Amino acid sequence: MTGIRPFDARALTMPGDTTAARAFTARLRTEGRLPAANTAVAIVAYVFAFALVGGAGLFLVVLLAIFRAAIGDGVVVLGLVFAIPLLLGLGALVAALFAVRHGRRAQEDRRWRIAGFARDVGMEYVAALPEPALPGAIFQIGGDRTASDLVRSSHPRFVEVGNHSYTVSNGKNTTTSRWGYIAIRLDVPLPHIVLDAMGNGVRLGLWERGQHLSLEGDFDRYFRLYCPTGYERDALYLFTPDVMARFIDNAAVLEVEIVDDWLFLYSPTELSTLDPARWAWVFSVVAALLDKLEQWGRWRDDRMAAGAAGPPLAARTPPASTVWGAPDPAPAPPTLPAPPVGVAPVGRRLRRRSPWVIVLSIVGGTFALGLLLLLIPLVFFLAR
Repeated sequence: MTGIRPFDARALTMPGDTTAARAFTARLRTEGRLPAANTAVAIVAYVFAFALVGGAGLFLVVLLAIFRAAIGDGVVVLGLVFAIPLLLGLGALVAALFAVRHGRRAQEDRRWRIAGFARDVGMEYVAALPEPALPGAIFQIGGDRTASDLVRSSHPRFVEVGNHSYTVSNGKNTTTSRWGYIAIRLDVPLPHIVLDAMGNGVRLGLWERGQHLSLEGDFDRYFRLYCPTGYERDALYLFTPDVMARFIDNAAVLEVEIVDDWLFLYSPTELSTLDPARWAWVFSVVAALLDKLEQWGRWRDDRMAAGAAGPPLAARTPPASTVWGAPDPAPAPPTLPAPPVGVAPVGRRLRRRSPWVIVLSIVGGTFALGLLLLLIPLVFFLAR
């Protein structure tokens, strides 16, 4: 990635320092750059669980003491039968406590390492960002939206690499989705364009079929391009053969979205990690695309020209050296004002397919198939 220090990933693999990692996380919370850990609920849950197990054990001891005379020698066997589940429960609670502690330390170590990597390459580290104000598709879905482990730079243009998670509730079931993303700020707003990668098994959304644009060469083997209706020529201007080659060679496994003045590249797996090889690949992807984005900054939406008022025409005045009786010089041809920066409303967002249309199509197709299977035997019977 140009504009930053040379790639240096030693911070990701250097020996750990538990004290430094813990102090770094504490400093982030003190500075308000990391939400305070909500441990009250966890503490209450653990206290309640330990009290429940301890209370059950105490109740068992009292019960056995009361009925010891009636049970006789069987009290030991009965006590072991009831004690084993209690001991297993107590062991599970202790194991969970150690697992949570280990996970917290691992998270502290992860923040410390990625922050060190960002520092060494001249970038900024942001531990967590609730509700990121980005217009990309994955940032508009679900609840509890949080971007984490952000590594960003402002030169030569704003670039941010991070992970994003959100939850989607469907009745009693709640699903958490996680993505890795690269966000690159563009010079001007562009039409909403989505490149659906053919080989990664995920999709950003369901778009109306009429918005699909087939491009030349092998591009359709790697991406399925969607652009707003009427913006096909604009998409061809943006995705010239050299730009298409860069996306094929470097980003064929990523979902791509252009929306407003942002270019997003999405991965179904995390991109901000402790893996130096993955970071090297991310940097190569960004570097390959940055030098091709300059030409996108010259794009203008001709549809905006109709609503743009050009500069007022200056009144014609004869030059001071005009000779009486000589013809006036030919007026200069008027020049049309360039369209302003921006995208007409029709091109700002792709049209999505309604899920009800898909459901009705499936139901209708199933009904038609079933009706056909019933009619075929009936036709044969009538023919006989």
